[in-house]
Amino acid sequence: MGISIAKRILTYVLVLFGLSILIFVIARVMPGDVARMALGPRTPEATVEALREEMHLRDPIYTQYFYWLGDIFKGDFGVSIISKRPVLDDIRIYLPATMELVLLSAVFTAFFGIVLGVLSAKYSGKWPDAIIRIFSYFGVVAPAFFWAVLVMLLFAYLIPILPSSGRIGPGLTEPAHVTGMYILDYLLAGNTAGAFDALKHILMPAVVLSFGGISQAARITRTSMTENMMKPYASAERAYGIPENKILFKYLLRPSLNSTISVMALDIAGAFAGAFLVEQIFNYPGLSRYCLQAMLNKDVFAVSAVVMVFGVIFIVMNFVTDIIISVLDPRVRLAARGEA
Repeated sequence: MGISIAKRILTYVLVLFGLSILIFVIARVMPGDVARMALGPRTPEATVEALREEMHLRDPIYTQYFYWLGDIFKGDFGVSIISKRPVLDDIRIYLPATMELVLLSAVFTAFFGIVLGVLSAKYSGKWPDAIIRIFSYFGVVAPAFFWAVLVMLLFAYLIPILPSSGRIGPGLTEPAHVTGMYILDYLLAGNTAGAFDALKHILMPAVVLSFGGISQAARITRTSMTENMMKPYASAERAYGIPENKILFKYLLRPSLNSTISVMALDIAGAFAGAFLVEQIFNYPGLSRYCLQAMLNKDVFAVSAVVMVFGVIFIVMNFVTDIIISVLDPRVRLAARGEA
């Protein structure tokens, strides 16, 4: 098991190394003068040239890469063109907002996706199954901006019960920065009104971000549950008179979640990419929106750093998923030990 984990960690390190090369090359070959964009069109050429030398833009691209990689190992991601702050400081400011959004979206994905999948399997071939399957297919094919516009029109304008932008209302002050997640920070400070206001602001973008994941989780859970319901051990449990709900939730759900958890983890990690559009539409000040603005302004240091951060998050999600699946399914542990 230890050797298996070590091999997986080595693979992740190589993946990150490859990602760093890819994003660095893409950021550098994009058209435009990075130094000129950073200093503005009216800056004297001598000042711009000095910045080019400082950023090693006159050196070959492989030399630039090693300078950049060496700075990263020192914790220096460069200075953002947009904010004029160190990129690492910007990440500390904006990442918790996106993490809060994605975590709430993950809660919706896990709960509603699994529940809808189980209900669809339980009523297979009946009208509840048909409705859930239609919703699942539509949730997969419909883009995020469609859901964003629909939800915003419904709950911010036609039935104005939720705010359409920002993280908190104009009358509130930001909570003391503990985690950077406003709901949790307000609760830690004992401010339930502030936590409720932050929840209202994040609810719509989180729901929109979770639609695709819910649909995928529901479809895969239904398929796995339906297959397991036909297994001999399920028939034996029915023959012993065990109630159907107990069979579904106690004996069939756990072995049916392997595929669901794997896909759900990818959907949750992919939510960081989906958050680019959602945060922009809802004017939500998260890291994805910050990265989108950085791409539009050719802020190479910010773009490179954010993509690397998202790469690390994606790898961590895969690693955690492997651990969860090995806990849920003993066959995975036995296969890792060479016993199955």
